[in-house]
Amino acid sequence: MMTIELLWGHLAQNPVLWLCLTLFAYQIGIWVYQKSGFITLLSPFVIAVAILLVILFATHTRYETFFAGAQFVHFLLGPATVALAVPLFDQRLRLAKLWAPLFIGVTVGCIVGVASTVLLGVLFHASFESIMSMAPKSVTTPIAMGISEKMGGIAEFTAGIVVLTGITGSLLAGIIFKLFGIKKDYIKGFALGVAAHGMGTSRAFQISDKAGAFSGLAMGLAGIVTAFVAPMLAPPLLNWLLNQ
Repeated sequence: MMTIELLWGHLAQNPVLWLCLTLFAYQIGIWVYQKSGFITLLSPFVIAVAILLVILFATHTRYETFFAGAQFVHFLLGPATVALAVPLFDQRLRLAKLWAPLFIGVTVGCIVGVASTVLLGVLFHASFESIMSMAPKSVTTPIAMGISEKMGGIAEFTAGIVVLTGITGSLLAGIIFKLFGIKKDYIKGFALGVAAHGMGTSRAFQISDKAGAFSGLAMGLAGIVTAFVAPMLAPPLLNWLLNQ
């Protein structure tokens, strides 16, 4: 038993182990997703996150130790985001025709996302730091963490909320689309990009390339708009609500 513990202690410090486990967990997620008949609740990233959480808790491994290996996958987020330019280029004519409603949609979506977070935070008596950490929850992690820090939030907490938002948005998207009778792929994709950032974009590409292209565009625009909207809206709105 002592030998196993010593061996694990040595392996756990090796970033390659966590990189391999991350990739393996995602492959299991893909297999489960396919075998389930593509049930949204069993999406690959949901299964992968669940598997990794069980492993981390069972082995009492710190997040910093895990991320030493997982950072190599995280690094690919940048190239993957740039690669979204390919489907965007394919949809350039449609995007050019819809630029006005798309920009208005992103702006309204970002304002509603930030304002609703502040309102819910006040309703549930969350602290100032918690509310500021959650306000930029719907944009991609690097941007959200930067916005959070500027507003006095906790960047690490923001990262966790962003992931939770992405998972929740991706899971509920299908139900919401059916409930409101949304059938056009570009609308589905755009909504996913605004509300659920990178994970939503991944979900959008499962719908179609067109949905993925619009989701990628929405994700990028939402990051830019939220960087301006969140600091201008969240603190003043929170102060106003607390003084009522």
